[in-house]
Amino acid sequence: MALELRQQLKLTQQLVMTPQLQQAIRLLQLSRLELVETVQQEMLENPFLEEAQDEGPQAEVADPRDAAAEAAADVAYDREIARDADWEDYLGDFASTSRQSTVRESELPEEMTSFEARYAAKPSLEGHLMWQLRLSSLTERQKDIGEVIIGNIASSGYLHATVDDIAEMAGATPGEVDPVLHAVQRFDPVGVAARTAQECLLVQIEMLGYTRDKVLVELVRDHLEDLEKRRYKPLLRKFRLTMEDLKEYLDLIQTLDPMPGASYGGGDPQFVSPDVYVYKYDNDFIIMLNEDGLPHLQLSTMYERSAAAAASAGEREYFQEKMRSASWLIKSLYQRQRTLYKVVESIVKYQRGFFEDGVSRLKPLILKDIADDIGMHESTVSRITTSKYVATPHGIMELKFFFNSALELDDGSQVGSESVKALIKKLIADEDPREPLSDERIGEILKDQLKVNIARRTVAKYRTAMDIPSSSKRKELF
Repeated sequence: MALELRQQLKLTQQLVMTPQLQQAIRLLQLSRLELVETVQQEMLENPFLEEAQDEGPQAEVADPRDAAAEAAADVAYDREIARDADWEDYLGDFASTSRQSTVRESELPEEMTSFEARYAAKPSLEGHLMWQLRLSSLTERQKDIGEVIIGNIASSGYLHATVDDIAEMAGATPGEVDPVLHAVQRFDPVGVAARTAQECLLVQIEMLGYTRDKVLVELVRDHLEDLEKRRYKPLLRKFRLTMEDLKEYLDLIQTLDPMPGASYGGGDPQFVSPDVYVYKYDNDFIIMLNEDGLPHLQLSTMYERSAAAAASAGEREYFQEKMRSASWLIKSLYQRQRTLYKVVESIVKYQRGFFEDGVSRLKPLILKDIADDIGMHESTVSRITTSKYVATPHGIMELKFFFNSALELDDGSQVGSESVKALIKKLIADEDPREPLSDERIGEILKDQLKVNIARRTVAKYRTAMDIPSSSKRKELF
């Protein structure tokens, strides 16, 4: 069969996502803080967007039609004010042309200076070590080597380079690196720049003056793994110790810091700002959206007049594009808040037991249940519940927390996996430390007392997900 070229006309249909639709979808999955930043950036780039003046915080979105009517009335009122206002008379002495508006920063009292001007940044591990290096009695050559050593220390405090690597990077010999490394390891925090956990703890033992205790040194140097896995009997025979003696050594070792850089390596704590508040009032729950810091947008009347008076076709096209973009953003924000409210309202309906009594009554729930209830697609529910938090009577929870798989009960009903996790955590918290419950025993208790059909491996999976060690590691001998 000969090869040939031929033209063919084919008619197909496909879904094309417009930039406006992509923006609306992206807004759904933004957290509240990310949304505030996005809106602020859009206000800087689009001259047709401005912040509306609110009468006060909105309590509850009871009816979207009422909210839309109120918003329309506010926009009409703001436009009327904007047309009739004489801004120069309104600003008066505070206008940009007034000489009195210029105030030098040096004239401001301390209580009026900005928070950023008085905020002291948290010192980093590298900066803390460099400060000590510059104040040390080392020579300039050794300080240069010390800078290379400090530059290769991880956030945990351990040195991630060999002596030969340091020597090559500093243009020195290994013999020159060793004394500098010895000095840096005795900086604050003691044990920093160690290459192994044993070396880190041995440096701390040396600085505490316990090097004469040969048993302690050998326990740290050669038997850390045995101590971690609680293999005590071979150690008792080897060092001819009693359990009380070994306990004293363990207590001393536990006072040492195996991660000397941990207090410097972490960043500032991240505080969660809930997107929704759910309050109980009488026998019902009230849902309030958190719009604190989120600007209420409207179209700028000043630029609307400029658009009407535009002369060239290019100006008119630019103004029309910006107006469409601004209108779509306002509509997308309203749709996002409305969708979030509907999803939380549906979650409260399905998980009322949780809001009443806590996690023990959390029911199985999947995205499809909420999507069918509010008449939306599962992907929309998934996006709107991403990185969103709700303040409940039982703490701040992520919206994804309310979606969990089901476990069968003996009576044919189902219980949520999060409820089972809470029960497992409670059983372990109440156990005897000397006789901890095994995974198999926990499964038997759940079946006998709570009629939950759960396998041992499922208990182990849930326990691991909650970062709870196994029974052998939870067992306390002292």
